[in-house]
Amino acid sequence: MSEDDGRGVAKGDGRKARGRKGGKKHKKKGQRPGLIRRVVRSVLLLGVVGVVSLAAVVAYYASKLPPMADWTVPQRAANVRILAEDGSLITNRGDSSGQSLTLDEMPPYLPEAVIAIEDRRFYWHFGIDPIGLARAAITDIASGGVVQGGSTLTQQLAKNLFLKPDRTFERKVQEVILAVWLEARLSKKQIIELYLNRVYLGAGAYGVDAAAHRYFGKSARNVNLAEAATLAALLKAPTNYSPILHPQASEARAQQVLSAMHDAGYIGDREATLALSTEVKPVRDVAGGSGRYVADWVMDQLPDYIGSIDQDIIVDTSIDLRLQGAAQRAVSDTLSEDGAKFGASQAALVAIDPDGAVKALVGGRDYATSPFNRAVDGKRQPGSSFKPFVYLTALENGLVPETVRVDQPISINGWKPQNSSKNYKGPVTLLTALSQSLNTVSAELTAEVGPSAVAATARRLGITSPLMATPSIALGTSEVTPLEMTAAFVPFSNGGRGIIPHVIDRIMTSNGDTLYERAGSGPGQVIDPMYVGMMNAMLRETINSGTGRKAALPGWDAAGKTGTSQDFRDAWFIGYTRVLTAGVWFGNDDDKPTKKASGSNLPAIAWNRFMTDALNGVQTAELPGNYRYGDGGAVAGLPVPPASLGADGRPLVLTQDPIGDALAQAEDDGWLGDEPTPPGDVGGQQQPKRKGFFQRLFGG
Repeated sequence: MSEDDGRGVAKGDGRKARGRKGGKKHKKKGQRPGLIRRVVRSVLLLGVVGVVSLAAVVAYYASKLPPMADWTVPQRAANVRILAEDGSLITNRGDSSGQSLTLDEMPPYLPEAVIAIEDRRFYWHFGIDPIGLARAAITDIASGGVVQGGSTLTQQLAKNLFLKPDRTFERKVQEVILAVWLEARLSKKQIIELYLNRVYLGAGAYGVDAAAHRYFGKSARNVNLAEAATLAALLKAPTNYSPILHPQASEARAQQVLSAMHDAGYIGDREATLALSTEVKPVRDVAGGSGRYVADWVMDQLPDYIGSIDQDIIVDTSIDLRLQGAAQRAVSDTLSEDGAKFGASQAALVAIDPDGAVKALVGGRDYATSPFNRAVDGKRQPGSSFKPFVYLTALENGLVPETVRVDQPISINGWKPQNSSKNYKGPVTLLTALSQSLNTVSAELTAEVGPSAVAATARRLGITSPLMATPSIALGTSEVTPLEMTAAFVPFSNGGRGIIPHVIDRIMTSNGDTLYERAGSGPGQVIDPMYVGMMNAMLRETINSGTGRKAALPGWDAAGKTGTSQDFRDAWFIGYTRVLTAGVWFGNDDDKPTKKASGSNLPAIAWNRFMTDALNGVQTAELPGNYRYGDGGAVAGLPVPPASLGADGRPLVLTQDPIGDALAQAEDDGWLGDEPTPPGDVGGQQQPKRKGFFQRLFGG
C-alpha cells in the first residue's frame, strides 16, 4: 500500500511536474503575442491621442484665424515710383516698393538662387518640409540653441501675407495651417512668384525688383547671376548681408548661394566660376540717403492731389539729382569737418529755382539714423535771416538803402535789444545796418512801420508759419521752416514774383493715364521791381563786405542774409543768384546751444559748397533790378544834403529824429504798454518754452 501510495505520489508528482513544466511552455507561447498586442494597442492609442491632441491644437489656433471663406491672398499694395526731373529713379514707395514681375520676366537663375539657399525641396513638399524640420531640430539640439530654421518658402510667404512677425507657438501653428492652404490653392509657380514680389530685402525694399533698383540701380529683369546670388543672400539677414553696409559679409554669403545652386544642379562649374569672379558693384544712389527725405515729402502730399492710392503710380518731380547730390555732400562734408568744433549735429538744405520748383532738399545729416525732415517740418527761430522782411517793409514805407538810422543803445519800454558784438556804430545807412546785421536798427525800423506790417510782408512773400506781430519779430523769434524761408527769398531773385514751392510736377498711372499735372504760375507780383533792386543792392553787400563773406561766389552776382538765434541755437544762411535760391540751417535737434555756430560760419560755408557745385557750368546772370547805391535821394524824391556823406563819399539821407519817430510809431501801433518786456539778449519777446516729447504726447 505504501508502495502504491509511493507510486501514486510519485506518479502524481510526475504529472504535476510535467503539468507545471508543460504549463509554463504553453504560457510562454501565448504570452508573447499578448505583449506585442498590448504594445501595439498602446502605441496606437498614443498615436490617436497625439493626432487628436494635434488636431485640437490646430483647430484651436485655426479658430483664431478669419473664416476660411474669407481667406484670400492680399492684393499687392500700390507702388509709388518717384522720379527725378530727368526720369531717373529716386526711389519706390509703398508697402511693396517695386514692380510686380512674373517669373517669365525674371532671369531663371534669380528664383533658382532663392530656392537653392532657402528651400531646396520646394517643388516636392506640400508646404511643410518634414526633412528640413528634422534637420533643423537636430542642428538646434546639437548647438544648444536656435541656429537653423525649418520654414519653407511657403511658410515664409504665409507669414509675410497674413501674420505678424511674432515668435510664438500660436503664430507658428497658424503659419503651417496657412502654408498648407496656400499649397492647396496655388501652384508652385504662383507661390514662388508671390514670394519674390513680397519678400523684404532690406533698405526699405520689398520684392526683388525694388531691391535690384535699390542695390544695383537696375530692374530685377536685368540682374546677372552674381547679383541674383547677392539678392538671395539678403534673405537670411537683410541688414547683416547688405552689399552696401557689409560688402564682405554679403560676398561671403553670395558665394554660399552659388555653391548651393551648383549642388542643386542649377548651374555648372563654368557658370559658378564666372559668377564667383564677377565683381558686384552696389550703387550708393540718392534713394539710399537724402532722396528719402524727398520721397517722404512727396508721399505726404499725394493724398491732397489724388486721394487714396489704390493703383501703381508714377510721380515726376522737379528734383535735379546732380543738385541733390551736391546738397547732400555740402551738408555731410560741413558737418564732418566743422560740426563737432561748433557743436552742431544736424543740418538742412533747400534749393529752389526762380519759378518755385524745388531742385534739391536735404532734411538731415543721415536719413538712416534720423528720417525726421528738418527742411520741411523743422520749425526753428530764423534770427537775423528774417530781417529782409523788416527792411523791405521799411522801403515800401518810403525809406531807401541810403537812409540813415543811428546804431546805439536803446530802450523801448524796458526792452533793450543789443548787437551781437555789444558794440555800436552810430549813424549808419540801412544798407550798412542790414549787411552788418545790426539789431538796434532792425528794432527801430520795426517800431516805425509796426510789427504787424512786417508780419504781413513776410506772409506775402511766402512765410506760412504763425508769426507773432510783436517787437521780437524784428530779430526773427517766430519759428519757421527752412523750406518756407527759402521760398520767401525767391522773389528777390526773380524780379518780385511770388512762388509756391513745389516738388510734384505730374502724377500718372503705370498705364500712362495722367492723374495730375502742375499748372499755374503762383501768386504773381508780390514786390515792386524798384524795391527788388533796392533789396538786392543791400543783400548783395551782405556777401561782399558783411556777415556773409564766406558765402561769396567768385564770378557770380549773389546776395543773401545770415541768421543766428538766441544762445547760438540756430544758424542760418539764405542766399540766391538769378538762377537758384538756397537756404541752409545748422543746429541740434534737442535745441541745445551750439558752440557759437552762426550764420556767418557753418551755413555760409555749406551754402558756398553747394552753390559752387550747383552753378558749375551754368551761364552767369546778374540779379534783377538796376538800383545803384547812392541813388536813394533821387528815387525817394528827397533832397540830399551835401554834408551828409558817408566815409565812402556817397550821400546819406538823414531823418530828423529816428528813435523818437520809432517810439511814436510804436505807441500809435499799440504795442508799447503793458506787454511783457522781451529779454535784452534776444531783442524780442520771450518765446513759449519748447515742449518735450511727453508734454506734446499727453498735453501740459
